[in-house]
Amino acid sequence: MHDHAPTGIRGAGARRLLAISLGITTIVMVVQIVGSILSGSLALLADAAHMFTDAAALVIALIASSVAARPADDRRTFGYQRAEVLGALVNGVILIVLAVWVAVEAIQRLAQPGDVEIAGGLMLIVALVGLVANAAAMWLLSAAQRTSINVRGAYLEVLGDMFGSAAVIVAAIVVLVTGWVQADAVASLLIAAMIVPRAIGLLREVVSVLTESTPENVHVREIRDHIVSTPGVVDVHDVHVWQLTRGAPVFTAHVVVDPETLRSGRSGALLEELQGCLSTHFDVEHSTFQLEPAGHIEHDAHA
Repeated sequence: MHDHAPTGIRGAGARRLLAISLGITTIVMVVQIVGSILSGSLALLADAAHMFTDAAALVIALIASSVAARPADDRRTFGYQRAEVLGALVNGVILIVLAVWVAVEAIQRLAQPGDVEIAGGLMLIVALVGLVANAAAMWLLSAAQRTSINVRGAYLEVLGDMFGSAAVIVAAIVVLVTGWVQADAVASLLIAAMIVPRAIGLLREVVSVLTESTPENVHVREIRDHIVSTPGVVDVHDVHVWQLTRGAPVFTAHVVVDPETLRSGRSGALLEELQGCLSTHFDVEHSTFQLEPAGHIEHDAHA
């Protein structure tokens, strides 16, 4: 057996990783703004705007992560984990707005190129700096993004930045080799096209959480069959599975138990067995069961 858990800086908490990514993003953003002004590249300016948006989104993510760490209280009994989802919602909306802006600017430059002059060499150097920095940020966030929807939002934005930098690199090479400056506008359109699918995917996940849909990796029928196969269980109904945020599923169910199990006082052991089953086999740490005797009339059964 080998422990593949991330170590070192990659194993740090979500907030620390977001803060480091924010620092990297801010530095690269400043470099790209200066490079865009000096080179005349729209693609660099679009990438810088993306970086600016990412920096704002990372600030929102940091605030949301801090709020989510607050303990539960009598008013919010599940705590503040949904704050991460709201932060991811803002990130997704920002990404969509950014993509539209980049596309409009690029189309205008393609339609009316005018006397555009682009310093391809400087454009290439700045894009390479951005690519290396984004790759480093992605590496830092790659482990934590699997368990935090907010870190995943930041990870997707950095991924978009990395592909954006790659597109700018290709455009810079085309400008240097052929002198076709419209390649810069084409790269800007590609950046916008790469942003939209990831933003939609993030928003789809947010909607799934807020509408309390069953998580994609959870199969209700399989869980139901597993519960029914437990000795002492007759049936199960009113099964509900949702998630507070990414990686935090919640499960509730009404379990019909045979009379002998209840008479013999095994209800406590059965409850522990069911909760252990969900935790071990389905990674559901928060589960609630209502044990009912066979023949109990349930007036509001839904599943």
